[in-house]
Amino acid sequence: MSSSETGRSSGADPSAGQAAGALPAVAPQLRALRRRASLTLEAAARAAGLSPAHLSRLETGQRQPSLPMLLALARIYGTTVSELLGETVVGRDAVVRAADMEPTAAGGWTYWQAGAPGRGMQALRVHVPYGSQGDIVRVHPGEEWLHVLRGRLRLSLGDTTHQLAPGDSAHFDSLTPHRIAAQDPDGVELLFVHTLLQSPTAALCLGTTTPGDMP
Repeated sequence: MSSSETGRSSGADPSAGQAAGALPAVAPQLRALRRRASLTLEAAARAAGLSPAHLSRLETGQRQPSLPMLLALARIYGTTVSELLGETVVGRDAVVRAADMEPTAAGGWTYWQAGAPGRGMQALRVHVPYGSQGDIVRVHPGEEWLHVLRGRLRLSLGDTTHQLAPGDSAHFDSLTPHRIAAQDPDGVELLFVHTLLQSPTAALCLGTTTPGDMP
């Protein structure tokens, strides 16, 4: 960018320096990953629902991307939000041993991490007790896949309710309003995989009732 262009940008957007300083690793990563995906600025912007000018400002640090923008761009570029932010995970093991799966309780549900952290997908083994959170409707970006291991599951997707038995699976867009409930007094046990923006404060949103939470 020439000095005259820089001057015009600074004059048009006095917050540009602050935005660029807030996430210094994002701008170069956005451009590098777009090029790695062999996408033009126009094609990437169109897929993300942005204008080419807006994406260009993100790539030059003149704008700070929102979290939904990062999630959309990560999917388009075939990567994770962590990579867009320039983060690296050291020593991540591909195998998760049963002995290392510590149960965690939240909102009446119990879950075990079944995959490595920092990935574009999160894998869990979940126990849903009878009568727990069955009236909570969830809507959020991403996709979900679940497989019933034990018990029976009532899955509501939009206006349709499905009954799932052991061995049954479901794969759906998380923007579809959905509810999950156990049908039997002993509850239901699931394998659960979802794609969702990861952050230190919301890596696992089980048990919350705020709109946009998972699963």
